[in-house]
Amino acid sequence: MGSTLIEKIIQHNTGIEKVTPGQIVTVDVDRVMIHDIFIPFAVDKFREMGFTKIWDPDKVVLIYDHMVPAAKVEDSRHFRIGDAFAAEQGMTHVHRTDGICHQLMTEMRYAKPGDIVFGTDSHTTTYGSVGCFSTGIGYTEMAGILGTGKLWIRVPETIKVVIEGKLPANVMSKDIILRILGDLRADGATYKSLEFTGSAVEEMSVASRTTMSNMAVECGAKCGLFAPDEKTCEYSGVRMEDVSWLYGDEDAVYSRTLTYKAEDLVPVCACPSQVDNIKNIAEVEGTKIDQVFIGSCTNGRLEDLATAAKILDGKKVAVRTIITPASRQIYLDAVKAGYMAILAKAGCIITTPGCGLCCGRSGGIMTDGERVLATNNRNFLGRMGTNKVQIYLGSPASAATSAVTGRITMPEDAVRL
Repeated sequence: MGSTLIEKIIQHNTGIEKVTPGQIVTVDVDRVMIHDIFIPFAVDKFREMGFTKIWDPDKVVLIYDHMVPAAKVEDSRHFRIGDAFAAEQGMTHVHRTDGICHQLMTEMRYAKPGDIVFGTDSHTTTYGSVGCFSTGIGYTEMAGILGTGKLWIRVPETIKVVIEGKLPANVMSKDIILRILGDLRADGATYKSLEFTGSAVEEMSVASRTTMSNMAVECGAKCGLFAPDEKTCEYSGVRMEDVSWLYGDEDAVYSRTLTYKAEDLVPVCACPSQVDNIKNIAEVEGTKIDQVFIGSCTNGRLEDLATAAKILDGKKVAVRTIITPASRQIYLDAVKAGYMAILAKAGCIITTPGCGLCCGRSGGIMTDGERVLATNNRNFLGRMGTNKVQIYLGSPASAATSAVTGRITMPEDAVRL
């Protein structure tokens, strides 16, 4: 009997010849990420457990992204505690406004194919895009890892997602993962691994795969994995021969298999106020919106900004449109490519790299009765202002097209990088 991708990663880490779903194992952690919101709580628990030294400071990454620039007076407490702990423990991987934690972890090659990485954020599943088993944990578990370098996990079952064919010109990976979420529902993959494969997946950029891994958690998944290929290796700085073992075996046991024909996929959106409330754009086309947000760890990458720039070139936005690059490097690359000039001339508000509006901070929050079409990962009540704000989630192509019309509008095209 073969092994799924998640089983192979766990076997490689633990040295166990064959693991099976439901088995409890203890893994050696390759890297952890703590962001600014949870650093005070992780430090408190670390000390409460009696630890005085981090097991390996080089394996800990502290990223200030949710709370920068500071939106509340009490935010400075998180910065002071984080800075003091980093200095005390000799941590050198500290990033302030360099970008969103989930973008930086793969962009800066902290999370690599075959690694096991944990972070204090549910969207830590993002690093599955490069074949890394990554998942979110609480600050108590994080404190335990900081002191020991280990964590127990239960081996997940795997749902295989096969996407074959060529995507239509106006369909992006965001549309694909939203469609999958609509089919699985919010609890359809609880504590399972999603393993993405198929010819359409092979054609995707690493950035497009990252969008899908990022949102795997929205159906309860423990991780969302892609087998590494040459594109992954170039991005992550590894050799293909060193990660050639990272794939799901043909005779592996999957709890379920979902199969999609790429040509049949269409632009979709998640309607208020659940991520699995999926409708085709055609069904909600014409819905008036008050704001557009293009950014977040889901869709703030260079290809997303390229798509928005292509659509907005020579046009003016009809509603407030906020652009937030996922990292400083992406910001610089977008400037160099001319995308930022196009977006600025179109009337967009361009902000510093970070989480921004996705977590309802640092500008852009809304009020009763307003609607926003956004490219982030959650549309829960109260996430972007009052609990009477209606949040629709869509692709960068849908968001940029709708920014021009002021209404949810079917996109005609998207950029393939």
